[in-house]
Amino acid sequence: MTSSPRQVALALAHAENFARDDFLAGSSNEAALALVTRWPDWPDRTVVLVGPEGSGKSHLAAIWAAEAGARFVAARALAYADIPAALATGALVVEDLAERVVDERALFHLLNLAREESAFMLLTAHTPPATWTIAIRDLASRLRALPVVTVAPPDDALLRAVIVKMCADRQLAIDEALVAYLTTRINRSFAAARQAVAWLDHEALRQQRPVTRALASELFRDHPQP
Repeated sequence: MTSSPRQVALALAHAENFARDDFLAGSSNEAALALVTRWPDWPDRTVVLVGPEGSGKSHLAAIWAAEAGARFVAARALAYADIPAALATGALVVEDLAERVVDERALFHLLNLAREESAFMLLTAHTPPATWTIAIRDLASRLRALPVVTVAPPDDALLRAVIVKMCADRQLAIDEALVAYLTTRINRSFAAARQAVAWLDHEALRQQRPVTRALASELFRDHPQP
């Protein structure tokens, strides 16, 4: 006796699209989007973009980088010797800046050289630099003086729009009941929405079921925030 083939759920990657047309704007990110789109008319050549994980900072940074020709460097990978090369295009994104993560000497050199060369920089961080404990006093002073633009967690309207878009990107047919349900069950962030949609997609394929509120209710009953 032969058994019927079993559906296997494959963990296929879904690359994020950081194009300007794919950015969903709302009240939580309008100030940050305005800053990025009005470049080079900035209050300072170096600006800090602050927001929680999954709030859209990387997407905003990518939009600006495409316009300004900026390079990217992770804060934890910033090295003193690499600073001149990092500023070669006259524009730089430093991602995930935080105290005790970055080499303070390298960061101070970067800020000084960027000022000397009139380069533009967009620094992203989870918390404002003014709240950090910095050993180099002149660096602490420089960081406190930088303009800060905050990206807040998405409101209900934006979170719903994000869920709809992520489902559309995966070609998932959904209805309003599912979107409303997810909006009240996940953390208020793009990262949580992405994880929830990926989980639904995976389970729908594994169980050979449509993506519905009923499926979501089963999955989230014991795990309200994936």
